[in-house]
Amino acid sequence: MPLPGNELIALLVAISFAAGLNVYATVATLGLLARVNVLALPPQLHLLSNWWIIAAALTLFAVEFFADKVPAFDLIWNALHTFIRVPVAALLAWQATTALSPGEQLAATLAGGLIAFIAHGGKTAMRTVVTPSPEPISNMSLSLGEDVLAVSLTWFATVHPLMAASVTAVFLLLALLLIRWIWKALNALFRSAQESF
Repeated sequence: MPLPGNELIALLVAISFAAGLNVYATVATLGLLARVNVLALPPQLHLLSNWWIIAAALTLFAVEFFADKVPAFDLIWNALHTFIRVPVAALLAWQATTALSPGEQLAATLAGGLIAFIAHGGKTAMRTVVTPSPEPISNMSLSLGEDVLAVSLTWFATVHPLMAASVTAVFLLLALLLIRWIWKALNALFRSAQESF
């Protein structure tokens, strides 16, 4: 049974955030949940339940699972994925909202991309803080936590979309605060470095 409009939007809010953390885990989870009839995907997203799409997403998730846990390399990986996570989240929102008016569909698409961008930015900001740590455990733990959050938030959004959207709103606020705090800290660091020369 298709989701009502407000639940579809709530679902997309949570899924967009999850995609900003790990797009492959999000796509694979959506596809698998649709395959086992836990989630009724909008007709425009039925492609996600194709076994080839699921297999490709799981394979890329496995690659990211290891690549994202290597200190320093994870920063390069995340920088490159700015051009994957955000557009895929926007595309998912676009495809899922084709039943809405063109203006609403465009708004949902922009919101999906923006939410993914904030999640991705918060993830990347956190990595800039943790990566210089000499031990690899903190980096691996952070990455594992992001993977678990992406999968569990996607699943939770399919069961309780409105609650998942509320939880996502808190994560969005935390991500924005984190980005702002790290940006100010980096500016202060560069300013003091310039003054010392």
